[in-house]
Amino acid sequence: MLDLTKLTRQMQGLSQHLTEEAAASRQRLELAQKYFLHACQEQDKLVEQQKRWRDRILFANATPVEPLTTCITIPTPDKVHTVIATDGSQIAPSHHEIAYCYLLNIGRIVLHYGQNKHPILDSLPEIFYRPEDLYMSRRWGIKTEEWMSYRRTVSEATILAELAVSVKGKIPILAMTDGSLIYWFLEQLPSDAREHILPPILAAWQQMQDAQIPLMGYLSASRSIEGMNFLRLAACPHPVPDCMSFCPNQQEKVPCKAFESLRDTTLWITQLQPGQRGPLWRSNARILDLYASQQIYFCYVHVGVEIARIELPEWVVQDQKLLDQSLGLMLAQVQKGYGYPVAIAEAHNQAVVRGGDKTRFFALLERQMIKAGLKNVGTSYKEARKRGSIA
Repeated sequence: MLDLTKLTRQMQGLSQHLTEEAAASRQRLELAQKYFLHACQEQDKLVEQQKRWRDRILFANATPVEPLTTCITIPTPDKVHTVIATDGSQIAPSHHEIAYCYLLNIGRIVLHYGQNKHPILDSLPEIFYRPEDLYMSRRWGIKTEEWMSYRRTVSEATILAELAVSVKGKIPILAMTDGSLIYWFLEQLPSDAREHILPPILAAWQQMQDAQIPLMGYLSASRSIEGMNFLRLAACPHPVPDCMSFCPNQQEKVPCKAFESLRDTTLWITQLQPGQRGPLWRSNARILDLYASQQIYFCYVHVGVEIARIELPEWVVQDQKLLDQSLGLMLAQVQKGYGYPVAIAEAHNQAVVRGGDKTRFFALLERQMIKAGLKNVGTSYKEARKRGSIA
């Protein structure tokens, strides 16, 4: 039980810390705005330096493919359109439960607008219990719980593609997913493990490209600093941005790190009006070297209540009509969802596994095990004791 009386004593120190941090953030923003103006004037030069010295730069940064001053009002979408989304949840494996297994539940959403069609709002559950599902990842030193989340990412992508292709028609359509299309976690995985995760995702994306169904990753409250890191090139005190030669110790205090912790969204909220998008950027994340033709671009959009980061595959960005259509449908979704895309929110609601669902899942599993003739079916004494209380 949480003792609020004891907790209250710590609140004063926390509030003071937040006040100091807010003041420091304002100073960082003012400095970033100064270098932003400089970068606007020297953009071509900085991009050329970035390209030339890419292998010597020690921080992740993106490349603007439009002028940094770009502020474009997103066009109004067609009234008749379809939006698709998937999201996933899970029941993690536990040795204290009646069986060591895990479950993935993928929420599926298809919303038809102006078509007099019934929506699709359901979920697809899948249980994993075979040794290759539970223990295969151990050979790479990956915990089963982590591997489960990676498998969920694959399922979300493949189900999204199957759903999108199955409902495609002649009207505008958009496939949305919650979160980034850049799977940073893959950088830490051995190549053998990566082969079980990335290829199925790219194959699903290729399905959507072949069907000309635009894919979009929507990031609310993005913490990305890829755009701000491009401004570090403008703040570099050296003739060229050769970090490995001039600044091998990244712990040093150098001018280009003065606004390092400032998020991209903090700057763009000062540049954009509601309904506008900023310039398109090409991500230079190392993991994208494995994406082949499915390179990822992004932009920031003022959706009215916040600055959202929108990620798109290269083939969508290269088609101006498809790009405008996709951004328009996204903005309409945010408005319908009162600040967050309604399709993604509903996909989450369909996918989420609540406490009662988990209890019923294990009850169903217990009945099946007893029916199969298994004995001593039940949770561990530890788990049983935690579910009760003598107080």
